[in-house]
Amino acid sequence: MNVFEMRDALIASLDLNVVRYQYDRKEETLRVERLDNQKGLTIKLSPVVAKYKNNPKIVDEVAYYIEASIRAMKAQSVAGIDQKKIMPVIRSTSFKKEAEGKALVITEHTAETNIYYAVDLGDTYRLIDESMLSELKLSKEDIHTIALFNVLRLDMSYKTDTVSGNTFYFFNKNDGYDASKILNKKLLQEFKSQITGEMMVCVPHGDLLLIADIQNETGYDVLAQMMMQFFANGLIPITSLSFQYENDQLTPVFILGKNNAKRDKAAIERIEANRKRFEAEKQNKNQ
Repeated sequence: MNVFEMRDALIASLDLNVVRYQYDRKEETLRVERLDNQKGLTIKLSPVVAKYKNNPKIVDEVAYYIEASIRAMKAQSVAGIDQKKIMPVIRSTSFKKEAEGKALVITEHTAETNIYYAVDLGDTYRLIDESMLSELKLSKEDIHTIALFNVLRLDMSYKTDTVSGNTFYFFNKNDGYDASKILNKKLLQEFKSQITGEMMVCVPHGDLLLIADIQNETGYDVLAQMMMQFFANGLIPITSLSFQYENDQLTPVFILGKNNAKRDKAAIERIEANRKRFEAEKQNKNQ
């Protein structure tokens, strides 16, 4: 499928009684906005086409994302909203800082991620901008506290996979807040107390939190491959970097096969020390 075919497939899914669209040939983007208030979103088509090869369902996923987003943009007051519906969402630091010209409420998280806040609307959500704070009668600090508390209400069940002695834990409920579970400090602390190798934490896209117990050199290679694949195929990519978790701190790490490039010198030295330890243990077993 090429860009034009993707454009046509998405246009065919639109309700033109509610929205209008505009295609930018130069930028290869499709702009969809409501007729009643001109609020909308812009989809970059090239990345969607690239994902189509490995995930033909991406057309339906993007069409649903557009429909749900447009529905959420319908003019409605958030005054008196149940505070249980205020949730945090993790996004990359390059994610938009404004929506319809209004500054979004954002809290810094790591060098790779920021925390945004949303009002949960069931099958979608509406990002909270600064103009909504007065409607909610809450400060930015209130929003942050409430959102972090509501993370604890999420389903924290996970699936486990073991490869060459390395264990990977996948939080993937597709509830819109899987990546947000990285904000559950108690969850991370519990895993830290159980993991016997190097603990790595990953949020490649919005619908996945991955925690890894790396026990040997192969574990780093497997994690690097998974992260690149998940990041490339996610509908809302966040970061292809993994995070080292130590002393309740998340430090971004880029792992490429057997070679590591790290933004934090101390962390890369720690990982390299673990690699050497794993290699020494393997050699001792072979003697």
